[in-house]
Amino acid sequence: MKPHWRAALRLASRQLALSPEAFWRLSLAEWRALAEAPSAPVLDRAALDALIARFPDDPIPWETP
Repeated sequence: MKPHWRAALRLASRQLALSPEAFWRLSLAEWRALAEAPSAPVLDRAALDALIARFPDDPIPWETP
């Protein structure tokens, strides 16, 4: 097995939890979609809370006392 396939299979099994059988059934397009890095950083809970604090929603008129 060539080194690049070993690395791909290692990524699939360790980080994506795919079995070898599932890995080999993937199309190239499916593999690329699973293996590519996210295009933007993922918003974690702390960042979401910071955004909520910075940009609070307006109160809903019928829910305010």
